Amino acid sequence: MQAIREAIYEILHEIQPATVRQVYYQLVGRGVIAKTEAEYKSTVVRLLTAMRRAKEIPFGWIADNTRWMRKPPSFSSLGDMLVESQQLYRRAMWDNQDAYVEIWLEKDALSGVLYQETAEFDVPLMVTRGYPSISYLYEAAEAVSECNKPAFLYYFGDYDPSGCDITRAVEAGIREFAPSAEIHFQRVAVTREQIDRWALPTRPTKKTDSRSKQFDGESVEVDAVPPATLRAMVRGCIERHIDPWRLSQLRHVETQERETLKRIVGAMEQAIALRPQSEAAV
Repeated sequence: MQAIREAIYEILHEIQPATVRQVYYQLVGRGVIAKTEAEYKSTVVRLLTAMRRAKEIPFGWIADNTRWMRKPPSFSSLGDMLVESQQLYRRAMWDNQDAYVEIWLEKDALSGVLYQETAEFDVPLMVTRGYPSISYLYEAAEAVSECNKPAFLYYFGDYDPSGCDITRAVEAGIREFAPSAEIHFQRVAVTREQIDRWALPTRPTKKTDSRSKQFDGESVEVDAVPPATLRAMVRGCIERHIDPWRLSQLRHVETQERETLKRIVGAMEQAIALRPQSEAAV
C-alpha cells in the first residue's frame, strides 16, 4: 500500500491538477493497480481521501468541478471593488483576431483540468455534462452567430457509443440554430487512432447503452488521456488561431488600461484618507 501511495504522489507531482479518475488511469497505465472498478473505489478514492486529510498531497492537486457555490460578488468598500477590478481587468482577446474559438468538453469533472488553458486565452469552456439540453445548444449557437467571424469548435469526450453520439448531437444542434454561421467543428479526443497510438486503458462497452449495437470495440474515457496531454491539445487548438502581433498589441493596451485603473484606485484611496474621520466611518 505504501508503494501505491508513493506512486500517487509521483503521478500528481508530475501532472496536477488531475481528477481522481485520471489518477486511477495513470496508476493502471503504469501497472501499479489492476484495471477494475473495485481498485478505483476501494484503493484510489480511499487513498486520495486519506492522503489529502493527512496533508501528504495538497487539496489543490485534485480537480473537482462537480460541486460549486452560487454567490453574487460583494465588497467591503468601493475601494476594495476598484482594487479587485484593477487586478482582474482583461481585454476581450478575440476582438482583434480573425476567428472565434470554443473548447467543448463532455465531462464537468475535467473542466478544472482544462480551464487553466482556456482561461489564459479568454476562450469559452463549454461543458455538456453528457447530452446538452436544447436550450444550452441554442444559447451556444447564438454566441457563435453573434461573433460574425469563422467559429472553430473543438470537442473532447469519451470514446464510447453515447460519447461519440454526443459529438454528433452537439454539432448538429449548433448548426441547426446558427444556420448562417461559418462553423468548423472537430472532435479532438478521444479518437480510435489515439487509443492505439497511446495504448490508452479501455473499459468494456456498456451493453445497456442503446447505441452499443452500432459500436465496435471497447470504450475509452477521456479521463484516460494524461492531463498534460489534454492541456497541450487544448493549447494547440487555440494557438493555431492567434495572430501573435495582434495579441501583443492587445496586451500593450491592456497594460495601459490597468495602469489607468491603478491611478483611479490611488486617487480614491487618497480621497478617502482626506475625508473627516466621522464621515469616513459611515
